[in-house]
Amino acid sequence: MSLWHVERTGAVVVARYRNPPMNYFCAEAAGELAQLIESWRDPAVRAVVLCGAGGPQCGNGFITHYSVEELLALARDHDGLRRSGTSLTSSYHALVQSLCDLPKVVIAALNGNTMGGGLEISLACDIRIGESGDYRYGFPEARLGIIPGGGGTQRLSRLIGAGRAVEFILRGRVVTPKTALALGIVHELVDDAVVRAMQIATEMAALPPRAAACVKRSVYEGSDMHLAGGLRVEDSAFLETMQSDDACRAMQAYVDLPYAERRAWIEAGHYPDYAGH
Repeated sequence: MSLWHVERTGAVVVARYRNPPMNYFCAEAAGELAQLIESWRDPAVRAVVLCGAGGPQCGNGFITHYSVEELLALARDHDGLRRSGTSLTSSYHALVQSLCDLPKVVIAALNGNTMGGGLEISLACDIRIGESGDYRYGFPEARLGIIPGGGGTQRLSRLIGAGRAVEFILRGRVVTPKTALALGIVHELVDDAVVRAMQIATEMAALPPRAAACVKRSVYEGSDMHLAGGLRVEDSAFLETMQSDDACRAMQAYVDLPYAERRAWIEAGHYPDYAGH
């Protein structure tokens, strides 16, 4: 990997994106990310953190946005566009969806500018941690005569509502991390997004893995359905967790405690060891 630099600490993987001088996303980076996502299906990996390499040498970017140079070259190739048609974006949608579909928690530590394709990738993550600083998050595409084409129109509208999303995208808004928090685009705003993301990832890695996977499936699949359909997804996921050894071990550890100690056990997240399950 030349653009993604991966480290693993226990069951937590950290993937740092480094593409100086501006940390733009590109076709090469997308190809590398596709390979990494497949490798993260390893059961030994319980949580994933995505972040930027950080610093001015990479444009102070998480993933600043997709390379406009690459997009312009594509836009000028009218014959190529006609041949590729919507496969140009559908293959990219599949990549971003595969990140969302990982049966483990994926956290985006937005430790720099996060716009366009970078914001789209973060929206496919389960948890987004913003970082205080002179950074901007947003979708500037309309100002360039295009629209977000990596799922941004769909994921943002599901996250903050269609009314807010259409205004945000039409105006090509790029906002401060504080405004992104107020809009609900990020879950938290901290001084060091990577440190906080690692804390949460470590917490998530201790969860029973079947439960974490089923939570994601229930929420994401169910939210795209009517209530009755969503409840059927939840029914299936609940049954799957109830049939797992993980659940029996965790519930047994809980009921073995005196009543006075049970709330503290839940708050502390002292789960049994799920290695190998």
